Amino acid sequence: MLDESDDIHPLFAGAPDSVSFRKLRKRIVRQTREAIDDFGMIERDPRHEGGARPKWLVCLSGGKDSYTLLAVLHELQWRGLLPVDLLACNLDQGQPGFPATVLPEFLQRMGVPHRIEYQDTYSIVVDKVPAGRTFCALCSRLRRGNLYRIAREEGCSAVVLGHHRDDILETFFMNLFHGARLATMPPKLVNEEGDLFVYRPLAYVAEEDCEKFARDMNYPIIPCDLCGSQDGLQRQQVKRILDEWERNAPGRRQKMFRALTNTRPSHLLDPKIFDFFGLERNADKVKQSDDGIPDLR
Repeated sequence: MLDESDDIHPLFAGAPDSVSFRKLRKRIVRQTREAIDDFGMIERDPRHEGGARPKWLVCLSGGKDSYTLLAVLHELQWRGLLPVDLLACNLDQGQPGFPATVLPEFLQRMGVPHRIEYQDTYSIVVDKVPAGRTFCALCSRLRRGNLYRIAREEGCSAVVLGHHRDDILETFFMNLFHGARLATMPPKLVNEEGDLFVYRPLAYVAEEDCEKFARDMNYPIIPCDLCGSQDGLQRQQVKRILDEWERNAPGRRQKMFRALTNTRPSHLLDPKIFDFFGLERNADKVKQSDDGIPDLR
């Protein structure tokens, strides 16, 4: 990749000039582009005929994953590989001590189009959630509802989130262990109202790579002091299990993730997705040989 000062997006200004970082950056960009292509995230919307391009609302929390998402999407756009307009958005949810000036100053300095929205969902969450219960579910619903509203107001066709490979894998096991279902966060879906796409372009990117990338770029990370401060979260428990498996068998995370892309409904137990009743024998395919042993044709 070219890194001359006149051929690089400001989000990559000051990037480490090392072979390891170049490989990391190239890998993340390649995997993001593959996910965008594999899951058809460049929509062919007739409303965009006549020169207008799709517009994506890129959700920025201030964590390592969303910084990585923002940088890589602008990298692809910068190089003409992502024909969409990007609008970064941070939803300030009113958490005590939230550094409200960090993201606006960063985005302004980087020349990134953005919108900062303040909605005090924090007070609602702590008021509604009983003591000892986790905040994540309600917090997520309130956040998502506001992001959908903002996307509509800004004329965006998609809300873009920074969930990575490990988030998707952890969600699968949370559903398996606690929800009694085989499901996870898909890289592409349509919201319940049917008017917005939800994309996860980092679906193939490992959390470890996001962490290394954001750290090497020295982005101003903002920790989540709401759900991230709670002990005993189910997701943290699953993460510890996956970490242990990975230590015992390096590469196991990637193999399990690949399994999510290689499902066989006929070898599961769900009659809603495979017609077990419709299975039929075909005795004509079995021909008796001269020695009386069935010969499978």
